[in-house]
Amino acid sequence: MAASVDRLAEVVTLPARGARRLRDWSNNDVDDWGRDPQFTARVTTVSRLRWDVAVGGSQRLPVRAGALVVVNARRLALAPVFTALALGDAVHRPVRFVGRPDIAPLGPLLQRMGGLVAQPAELQGALAAGELVVVGAVAGSVDRSLIGAAVAARVRIFPAVALSSPLRRAARVEVGNPVRPAHIRRGPLAEVEMAQLVERRIHELWSGR
Repeated sequence: MAASVDRLAEVVTLPARGARRLRDWSNNDVDDWGRDPQFTARVTTVSRLRWDVAVGGSQRLPVRAGALVVVNARRLALAPVFTALALGDAVHRPVRFVGRPDIAPLGPLLQRMGGLVAQPAELQGALAAGELVVVGAVAGSVDRSLIGAAVAARVRIFPAVALSSPLRRAARVEVGNPVRPAHIRRGPLAEVEMAQLVERRIHELWSGR
């Protein structure tokens, strides 16, 4: 967690002479999940000092409907965060991410950027309301319960890969075609099979990058 805090600080902290208080970054106009569009827009602008992100495949994402984007992620890395910021900039609509802690001070900060706690009920509610949400597949494995939330919300699931380096600004996010299982299974095995398929598609995207 310390590594995540340090990396986030690189994105949202300005030089000492130009430091601004949070209230200068926000008009406190938040949505039902606590996302502050003005704050997010300013963080996106500042994040370009750290990452120069090229986005591919964003045209595959729905214009209005909800969808889940599952992206490869290293442990304690910020792939879901910069993926959500980059996709939001590319598709011109809010993009949320799963994984914010429910404790201060980092939790409320990430919530203002569109962060959701990793609870299936909150994710399902956001997806059912038509939101785009990014979740990380850590070490190639995605939480089955979060996939189950997308299955229950009846939204499409998109595999994606995020490529970045700790020493370089250049980064890339590539969104693949939505996962479509050959057979739609009902019951608890549906989320297991879908998760396995998503993990396989992410690996294929990574191998063919």
